Amino acid sequence: MAPIQVGAIFLGHQHFWHIKHLNDTQVMKLKVHEIFYSIQGESSRVGLPTVFVRLTGCPMRCVYCDTAYAFSGGSNIEIADILAKVAEFGTKYVTVTGGEPLAQKDCHVLLKDLCDAGYSVSLETGGAIDISPVDKRVSVILDVKTPDSGELKNNVWSNLDHLKSSDEVKFVLCSREDYEWARDLLSTHKITDKCPVLFSPVYSQVNPTDLAGWVLADKLPVRMQVQLHKILWGEKPGV
Repeated sequence: MAPIQVGAIFLGHQHFWHIKHLNDTQVMKLKVHEIFYSIQGESSRVGLPTVFVRLTGCPMRCVYCDTAYAFSGGSNIEIADILAKVAEFGTKYVTVTGGEPLAQKDCHVLLKDLCDAGYSVSLETGGAIDISPVDKRVSVILDVKTPDSGELKNNVWSNLDHLKSSDEVKFVLCSREDYEWARDLLSTHKITDKCPVLFSPVYSQVNPTDLAGWVLADKLPVRMQVQLHKILWGEKPGV
């Protein structure tokens, strides 16, 4: 806030539009369900102290969804105030999640502003919305929906063309059939050549030991993961 106000004193009238544009950005609001500080439980960032910004709303209804409480509710918060809250926790890692964060178009502004502020930013997205406009400094964690998720039809397959090496693709697996489908998709689209791939068992549905055995038997170049935060604190909001 302060640097923009100070800049307005010295920039002169010719920069009025630019100053107004910055101030307009400041008052953009997002519907936020919760902002909390926890241990990252998934992805290659697992174990890192992280601030989570969970936005409200999601166009999908996965059968295993563990954040249905974020489908509605929350508060409209100015992006500048979100950044101020994030700064209170004093960590460099920030994850923007949902719901489906990209369902709110001004999420892109938040992502850019977090990157501009020097944070290491990741975005957890369900794969039903185009990721190409996402700031290239953001690590996209793209959740590709499997047949048993109930949301296979909503995958935006062109998202695979926009992956960069700092992104990750996640498959949440409901069954052995899901595993085989994901395994074949890796080969068809050569996803492991583009970025790291995560295989995750649905909590309390697929035995992690079984999944580990399948990955080893097929010698897949993927990272098998479990949800560390649920092991530590159980399945509940704010962790």
